[in-house]
Amino acid sequence: MFNRILAAIDNSPWSEHVFDEAVYLASSTNSNLMLLHILSPLDEQYLDPLFLYPTILYPELQGHNSKYVNDWNKLKENRMNWLGWLCEQATQLGVKTEFSQNVGEPCRIICDMARNWQADIIIIGRRGRRGISELLLGSVSNYVLHHASCSVLTVQGTIENADEPNQTAKVEAINKI
Repeated sequence: MFNRILAAIDNSPWSEHVFDEAVYLASSTNSNLMLLHILSPLDEQYLDPLFLYPTILYPELQGHNSKYVNDWNKLKENRMNWLGWLCEQATQLGVKTEFSQNVGEPCRIICDMARNWQADIIIIGRRGRRGISELLLGSVSNYVLHHASCSVLTVQGTIENADEPNQTAKVEAINKI
């Protein structure tokens, strides 16, 4: 039986499916739900890490990169508002929900949060990267699957197909909206 469900979500198009699965499972089992979002300055979907990352590690450099710091702070605030909205949606469906936004490397944070929050299961999306793409970009879901202290449910996203280069362009276009 699941009592504590951790849903690791990002701002990707398939993350809505992860959220839906997590809310459904939490509602079905009368479980508590934790929505976890991780901002990583090194993630391609966020800001320019060459300018941003040093200011996170060394706050005294903030004046030199104020545009990037302001953009980063705005991104953090927007994502917190988004998490709050998702939490509200789940709560309206009768699911006891809380949320957390962390900054850092997603793989380890998800596993650490699951352990510290004593989650019974982690629900995470899987983008379906294969071959060189998975080798170069890594796989958060694969890491979590092998290192989590509890069960893991992966929700499959669209599989990236090397024969369809426009698939990546479609995902990038959706992320910019």
